[in-house]
This record gives sequence, C-alpha cells and structure tokens, in this order.
Amino acid sequence: MTAHPAPSPVIEVERVLSETRHPAFHFLLLALCGLCLVIDGFDAQAMGYVAPSVIGEWHVSKAALGPVFSASLFGMLLGALGLSVLADRIGRRPVLIGATFFFALSMLATPFVTTIPTLIALRFITGLGLGCIMPNAMALVGEFSTPVHRVKRMMLVSCGFTVGAALGGFISAALIPSYGWRAVFWVGGAVPLLLAFAMLVALPESLQFLVLKGHTGRARRWLAKFDPALPIDGNTRIVVREKADDGAPVAELFRAGRGRVTLILWAISFMNLIDLYFLSNWLPTVMRDAGYSPSTAVIVGTVLQTGGVVGTLLLGWFIERFGFVRVLFVCFVGAALTVGAIGTVAHALPWLLVVVFAGGFCVVGGQPAVNALAGHYYPTSLRSTGIGWSLGIGRIGSVIGPLIGGQLIALNWSNASLFHAAAVPVLCSALFVLALAGVTLQRGAATARAT
Repeated sequence: MTAHPAPSPVIEVERVLSETRHPAFHFLLLALCGLCLVIDGFDAQAMGYVAPSVIGEWHVSKAALGPVFSASLFGMLLGALGLSVLADRIGRRPVLIGATFFFALSMLATPFVTTIPTLIALRFITGLGLGCIMPNAMALVGEFSTPVHRVKRMMLVSCGFTVGAALGGFISAALIPSYGWRAVFWVGGAVPLLLAFAMLVALPESLQFLVLKGHTGRARRWLAKFDPALPIDGNTRIVVREKADDGAPVAELFRAGRGRVTLILWAISFMNLIDLYFLSNWLPTVMRDAGYSPSTAVIVGTVLQTGGVVGTLLLGWFIERFGFVRVLFVCFVGAALTVGAIGTVAHALPWLLVVVFAGGFCVVGGQPAVNALAGHYYPTSLRSTGIGWSLGIGRIGSVIGPLIGGQLIALNWSNASLFHAAAVPVLCSALFVLALAGVTLQRGAATARAT
C-alpha cells in the first residue's frame, strides 16, 4: 500500500481571533493605534489653538488664516483618498508607520515658518501624513476584532483623535503663555516621532490582509506572536472566510449593491465635517472676539472636543444596542439644535460651555460613528479604502467649512446668524441618515423576496 502524506494542518484566522483570549496583544494594538489617533487629533487641531497667537504676532487678519486651516485639511483629504487605497494594496502597517514619521517631521519644521504662504504649504504637507492615520488605524483594529466587538473597538480607538484634539487645547493653553505658540508644534512633532519607532517594533499587520494577499509566511509569524500556543509550522495552511478581490478598490465600493450606501456615507461625512472643522478651527477665535480672554476662548474649544470624547464612548454603547441608523439620526438632530444655539448663549459662559459640550457630543462624537459604520460595512479587501474615501470625500467639507466660516466672519455676521447657518449641514446629515434607513429597508425586502 502507498502511504499518503498527512494533510497540512489548517488554521482559520477568524476562528483564532474569536476563540483566543490574548488581552496583552489586544491592549498593545489598541494602545499603539489609539496613540496614533491621539497624536493625529492633537496635530490636526493645533493650528486652531495657536491661531489667536499667530494673528497677534504676525499682525494678520483672521480671514488670512482661513487658507492655512484649509490647506491642512486639503492635505488630509488627499492623504485619506490616496494612502487608504495604498494600504489595501501593501498593508496597514507600512502606511501607518511611514505616515507617522512623515507628519512628525513636518510638524517639527513648522516652528521655523515666518510667512503665511510658507505656513500654508507646510500645513498641506503635514495633512498628507495625517490623512491616512484614521482609516488605517480603524481598519487594523477592526480586523483584529470579532464582529461582536468590532464597532465598540473601532469607536474606542477612534476616540483617540478627539482625545488628542481636547488635550491639544489644554496643552496649548499651558504652553503658549510661557513658551509661545511654536512650542505646540515642537511637542506635536517629537511625540509621534517616538511613537513611529515604537510601531516599527511592535505594530502587527492585519492577518486577513496577509492571507488575502498571499503572504502566508508573514501571516504565520504574526499568528505565532498573537497566540504562541498555536501549532504552526511551515506546512500550516492559513485561511480566511472572505474571498480575495483583485479589482480596483475604489470601483469595488460601487459594486455588489454597495453604490447607494457608499454615496450616502460620503454625503453624511461631508456635511458633518463642514461643521466639525468650522467649529474646531474658528470657535476659539469667535469666542475671543465675543469678549473672552485667550485662555478662556481656548478652553471653550477644548470643551467642544471633550464633548466629542464622551460622545464617541457613549455612542458606541448605544449603537451596539439600537443600531447605527437610529443613533446617528438622533445624534445629528441634536447637533443641529445645539450648534444653532451657540451664538444665542455666547454671552453666558456657563450656558455656553453646556451647549458647546452638547454640540461636541453630537458633531465630534458622531463622526467616529460614521467612520465605524464604514468599517463595519465594507469587507477586509475594501475596509481601509471604504473608511478612507468616506473620510476623504467628507474632508472636502472640512476644507469648505473653515473657508466659509472665515468669509462669514469677514462679512461681520452676528454670532447668532453664524451658528444658525452652521446648524444647516448637520441637519442635512440627519436627512441622509433617513435615506440610509430607506436603502437598508429596500435591500432587506429584496433579500426576503429572493429567499
């Protein structure tokens, strides 16, 4: 009789992730990706916090900083669109590490700038690196999570961006009076540089991505680190439940019935980010013009981001229980009401802080929920592209928001009128969420008829 070779052992990635309890590994992954987003949020909002000081030192108009804000956001837009697609080609790990090195060096160069045109150029370059951090960090965390925990973990790690933006306010308020606005960029560049070296050593690559791209040797090595008890050798076959997709990632966002949901996600993100970046960039300056001291104006901006941190954490909990559509609709209706009220209560600091906190809860906290929806909706082969393009198209709104805000301020609109106008985009986001509910119901009905 001829002896047949024993079949190669097979390990399914999703089953290992579901059955293996390895809290140290998950903690390290969440910590590295979360810190990436903390620094991302700090650096993305840094210009908003130093703007009043730059205006005073350089003797420029407030409207002159509108292009500076938008340059960074335009860079983030291009980074999200281009580098998220690259990450679905070469992996989340190299893109995250490379982008972190890149924007760290760009931030360290910013204190040497002395003119508005140079500042515009450097903020654009910095934005290119910042733009791909969110989609890739969320995609990587999502791919090391089971479906039961995916939304909660993606929301948790995305909270890092808002934490960083809020910390930026406190750190800026502490640094600027003693060391000047340039110190904010020294800190914002040095910390991510150290983090990039740490990620070189410890950041894992997505197991599903490695298997789908045929990098089984690397998948075996990372699986062995994830669970040293697994019986893995050179003959072990590593498999995933998804199928590889060799099509163009962006085109795939519109195939297999995904087109309408993709467009609605883009529209929701676009409208919400108009408000998020208008508020983040102009709120401290508008409050300073309303009669508050520079430190108090910065604290008002920080309260916005603090509300976003609380919103991100609680909205993830609500989404697990009530679903994305219901939570996001209530969230954006609440955003319209609270943002519209900011100008009306601006004269009373206690009420102002309450309303700004609530606005941050809904606007700033709502955006990670939209990002998590994209990460939950798209498969592994499209996850980074799906999140990145939702954010990237949305960031067209983030470029427009500060520009429109600057022009309305230059036209001497009253605070009440300014924030009433700002309530319109998030109200549109609420309407697009209703459209998303309609598409979901139609697809459910079509599936039921097919079965």
